[in-house]
Amino acid sequence: MAEILDGKAVAAQMRAEVAEGVAELKSRNIPVRLDVMLVGDDPASATYVRMKQRDCEEVGIESRAHRFDANVSHKELAALVEELNADPTVSGFFIQLPLPAGLEALPLVSAIDPSKDVDGLSPLSAGRLAVGLPSLLPCTPHGVVQLLKRSGAEIEGKEAVVIGRSNLVGKPLAQLLLRENATVTVCHSRTRDLPEVARRAEILVVVAGRREMVGAEYVREGAIVVDVGIHGREGGGLVGDVRFDEVEPVASHITPVPGGVGPMTRAMLLYNTLQAARPQVGVFGSA
Repeated sequence: MAEILDGKAVAAQMRAEVAEGVAELKSRNIPVRLDVMLVGDDPASATYVRMKQRDCEEVGIESRAHRFDANVSHKELAALVEELNADPTVSGFFIQLPLPAGLEALPLVSAIDPSKDVDGLSPLSAGRLAVGLPSLLPCTPHGVVQLLKRSGAEIEGKEAVVIGRSNLVGKPLAQLLLRENATVTVCHSRTRDLPEVARRAEILVVVAGRREMVGAEYVREGAIVVDVGIHGREGGGLVGDVRFDEVEPVASHITPVPGGVGPMTRAMLLYNTLQAARPQVGVFGSA
């Protein structure tokens, strides 16, 4: 039986550490504030923003939401990005994605100062990660690495396989695993003999975006399996990209869905906000 990688417990540990750091900065009159730009009335986006604001309240981070109708102009959103970049009381901010039809996210995200890019998604942040410069790291990939390390999993020297090559998770996760001295293979829909390649992995991370795609035939005996996927299930509940009941007897460690990677993603946003608030001019780019 595999050991469960408990994202809820590790995220709670990280939130407690963030709360201590926030209190220390506030004792020195250094503001710690996270802003979010929310466009339109997508229920899922609104729910995510409320959850993130509750997280901020829990650890003592001030949080503000800037809400816009779906018919807002790109020019108006771009003006707010520049305003938040210039505001010294704003530690970091992000744009809740996806944006409504007719609005292009990339130019707006690209305009975020990398020192305030708490989602770690701008091309500047991605480039700094790729070449090994200090940066605010994307929350989900960094959350996966923190979950592994804080659960006692050894990454250095291990063979890791990432199934998925998205800019949001797959690619930056591969770079972070390389930084931890793993040997990394990135797979995708065009990979030949995908189950065979996946079975080489001592650490298998599944970011495929396909409901319960990965079964026992993908998993090496004793592998660590991290499931980043999350999908609604008919009749209620959530499942991931991995067929948990089938894979769990084969793996040595496995993340549940929910309760695995999801809580870590939220915790890393708080962590990034604290890092962005620390007085370290020039470390992440423009200050």
